Amino acid sequence: MAKESRALELNIGGKKRVFDIDDPKLPDWVDDNDIAAGGYPYKKRMDKDDYEKTLEALQIQIVNMNTHMQDTGRRVIAVFEGRDAAGKGGSISVLHEFLNPRTARNVALSKPSDVERGQWYFQRYIEHFPTTGELVSFDRSWYNRGGVEPVMGFCTPEQHRAFLHDVPEFEKMIVEEGIIFFKFWLNIARETQLKRFHDRRHSPVKYWKLSDIDIIGMQKWDDYTAARDTMISTTHSAHAPWTVIRMNDKRRGRLEVLRHILLNVDYKGKDRDVIGSPDPLIIGTGPDALDRD
Repeated sequence: MAKESRALELNIGGKKRVFDIDDPKLPDWVDDNDIAAGGYPYKKRMDKDDYEKTLEALQIQIVNMNTHMQDTGRRVIAVFEGRDAAGKGGSISVLHEFLNPRTARNVALSKPSDVERGQWYFQRYIEHFPTTGELVSFDRSWYNRGGVEPVMGFCTPEQHRAFLHDVPEFEKMIVEEGIIFFKFWLNIARETQLKRFHDRRHSPVKYWKLSDIDIIGMQKWDDYTAARDTMISTTHSAHAPWTVIRMNDKRRGRLEVLRHILLNVDYKGKDRDVIGSPDPLIIGTGPDALDRD
């Protein structure tokens, strides 16, 4: 029996494009070398040697920060959100690479169990919050209900509305508890996402990262955009702002993630000359930064 074709007709930039994830040849209209899709401000990726040198310097600062957290009992939560293939896993990896896993954890929850579905929505996330001296990152978080769930029909409209209403107060409690709280939205262009999906599909070590949900989601770009815009405009606040990072170039984006955390946590041995200044072409705050999609 012939395998069903997964070739999709997509409307990209007002043009009809055909994308077949199973074809090992990347379509000509997805430029393998050009990262400047979706208005991205740089035409070339950051030089690898410059990236690795800067990354090492920032990671040393991250280790210093984490050591100071253990000495003082400070707690940090960093939430990483974004479309599939936006670079969440890689950003989390460079954050944790040299940290003690006993005091720095990443949380990536699977779909809720029957028991968890009967609980208060936020309950299963709270169980993973940091204790004294800990840094906890979330590879996707309670914001599943702000994007994936309403787009894919995994929650009701009433549940979605209740979530958007409750989040600001929930996050206010986190901050008032004394936890340092970061929310990152990693932004990529549609062409970049398709390129990364294609790379996963044809990689012998990364193919497992591409799910059936990802394939379905390729056709729901505009739905995800609408859900994202509503989510960020509703849940962006003074006490828990969204930090938006443009991730067509993973190297530049990862550095901005580390730099932003370092600039906003006080710790012994902090070297602002080493940390450097944010790149305003890559990092922004709140809904206005989303106009670069």
